[in-house]
Amino acid sequence: MTDSSADSVRSQCPYCGVGCGLELMPPAQPGQAVKRDSDGNPIWTARGDRRHPSSLGQVCIKGATVGETLARGRLTQPLYRAGLDQEFRAIGWDQALELLEWRIRSTLAGKGPRAIAMYGSGQFHTEDYYLAQKLLKGALGTNNFDANSRLCMSSAVAGYTRSFGSDGPPCCYDDLDHCSVAFLIGTNTAECHPVLFQRLLKRKKRNPRDVTVVVVDPRSTDTTKAADHHLAIRPGTDLALLHGLAHLVLEVSGFDADFIEEATEGLSEFAQLIAEATPARTTQICGITEQQLREVAALWAMRDRILSLWSMGVNQRREGTAVVCGLINLHLLTGQIGKPGAGPFSLTGQPNAMGGREAGGLAHLLPGYRLVVNDEHRAEVEKAWGFPPGSIASARGLSAWQQIEAMERGELDLWWVVATNPLVSLPNLERVKGAIASCQLVVVSEAYADTETSHYAHLLLPSSQWSEKAGAMTNSERRVTYCPSYRPRHGQSRPDWEVFAELGRRLGFEHQFSYGSAAEVYAEFAALTAGRVCDVSGLSHGLLVEHGPQQWPFPQGSEPCGGSKRLYGDACFPTPSGRARFVADAVMGLAEPPCAIYPLVLTVGRYLGQWHTMTRTAKVERLQTMHPEPLLEIHPDDAKRFGVMHGELAAVSSRRGSVTAKVLVSDRIRPGSVFLPMHWGFSQESACEVNVLMHEQSCPISGQPELKAAAVIVAPAVSVVKPTEHSQGRLELLRRLFRDGHASARSRA
Repeated sequence: MTDSSADSVRSQCPYCGVGCGLELMPPAQPGQAVKRDSDGNPIWTARGDRRHPSSLGQVCIKGATVGETLARGRLTQPLYRAGLDQEFRAIGWDQALELLEWRIRSTLAGKGPRAIAMYGSGQFHTEDYYLAQKLLKGALGTNNFDANSRLCMSSAVAGYTRSFGSDGPPCCYDDLDHCSVAFLIGTNTAECHPVLFQRLLKRKKRNPRDVTVVVVDPRSTDTTKAADHHLAIRPGTDLALLHGLAHLVLEVSGFDADFIEEATEGLSEFAQLIAEATPARTTQICGITEQQLREVAALWAMRDRILSLWSMGVNQRREGTAVVCGLINLHLLTGQIGKPGAGPFSLTGQPNAMGGREAGGLAHLLPGYRLVVNDEHRAEVEKAWGFPPGSIASARGLSAWQQIEAMERGELDLWWVVATNPLVSLPNLERVKGAIASCQLVVVSEAYADTETSHYAHLLLPSSQWSEKAGAMTNSERRVTYCPSYRPRHGQSRPDWEVFAELGRRLGFEHQFSYGSAAEVYAEFAALTAGRVCDVSGLSHGLLVEHGPQQWPFPQGSEPCGGSKRLYGDACFPTPSGRARFVADAVMGLAEPPCAIYPLVLTVGRYLGQWHTMTRTAKVERLQTMHPEPLLEIHPDDAKRFGVMHGELAAVSSRRGSVTAKVLVSDRIRPGSVFLPMHWGFSQESACEVNVLMHEQSCPISGQPELKAAAVIVAPAVSVVKPTEHSQGRLELLRRLFRDGHASARSRA
């Protein structure tokens, strides 16, 4: 690798969905020595970009240290092995693509397109997402593309679609500056979306009476420290709480009759449902007091600029879509939508999960928020892509977990995992590991060596990551940022969109995949969004470079930084009637409630200094020092009941498996619940595969697994399970291969 020029670069942070602006400073500063990491790689330093409208110069510790993650531990060359019991060997890109082409052609001739599936990621740029759809859904005729957004935001997608007629968060970050009430449910915003939380916190510190903060969370967290009202409800009772709040809003006539009459439908059925959600019943279910319930209901009944924010604690539930709709019902009931400081606002987990949804990056979607089951939508996309009518399959593809089930049945010949690490993030991991053994070719495209998923691959492809390829990403407030390529590609790595395009050409679709740049890919995608809710037909790489990040909708002819920051300000919605819908869903509760054998509810979350499965953050010593190991949070009463001691190891067991973790006795968590972070997989020194414990039952509407709750039992740990000799050998082999490749890449630089 070579050192770059002294000019700084503007980009979007590649971590969470807040999408903060970063200014990257090159290693070679005038008059200063080049900064290098412990492997000798030049380090770009990062700081907040004051010109980025989403973050205004703020950045969290992960974003500030991202430059330290760009070169360490990288996968440098394609690797292949015929069987999982064999050793990897280095191969060239031509051979790797020939293997893929042969497998695809063989499978299409034998089992058909349904035997091919891809699992992608919100780490993709929009260009990567888009060409993956064109390759699988257009060229190959399979809708079996799903992404880790299925584990993250699919319940929000389904909720917005059911209530409003389309996906798309209607709010913006400026609403944090205008709301009278911030209603946070299922989100530890302080740790998971820290820049947004600090914006709210600074406002509250300046004038405590200017905004009332409500936090709904079974745990006490850094987020609840700022709360005026903390509703520590029992896990899984969110929908019951929302129904109880709506009941009281109707009871005290706190609804907006004019808005309901002019802009909504379905109130009668919803009102009938929540008639039974009396304060007595609600508080009994949720485990809070009636006074707490009435105080928060009164805030909704005031109808004065209420902004609700939610994330995984809502989405990752069997009731995920129902809870999203229950929250939107409260906004419709009180007219709190489409105006400054008001509306339902989902906080996205991945940096470009929004862009993926726009590009059609789930098994039921097509670009532009189109649906694969819609005849007209398929025809529009086939025509734009230059494929014959009928090329796109009319049935929904396999969702993430359905892909695992298909492998179990031997129905998948090719499973291609790109830019994600499902062998940490999927539920019921032992079942996942068993399923993969039934797949003839598992391909993993990844920037980093030694991810847990790479241990289950036949073919490893080195991906160029953020900083090494140009592309666009969309954050939680629908703001699109151009992310330039400002570093050379690492080793033999290639951008994912280039790999998809070359494979498309090799399969005979030369015209459809003849792109010379990421800018050409984005231009084609943007044109396909014209007239849709997520219209970005007026955007281009050139415009984003010249004018900076822009929010959609941005149709052709729009002025940069103009237009409305919010959706539905006119109270018109993209439903057949033009009205938003009240959705009446009965309460189901947890899919796996506690019982006599497994009497505790395990809830899973994140730490401020770590990111998802630690493929990046584990490379940063400062972040590892912040969170050196996963800790099991347990209430003192439960610790005494189950005989576990603070600072000692405990075994946590569910119906699916067991893990060990050091105990943190704390009254921050309510009795009957325990907490573990989700970041640590088996390749980490402090291995704690928490998703071994989690079940795969999912929301029947969104297909999003209930990764937030499972029934467990806790006991003192007798021993710590170490990696088997076989898995340890594979671990050392991968490390040696990436070290050898890294040394070779450095000698060429």
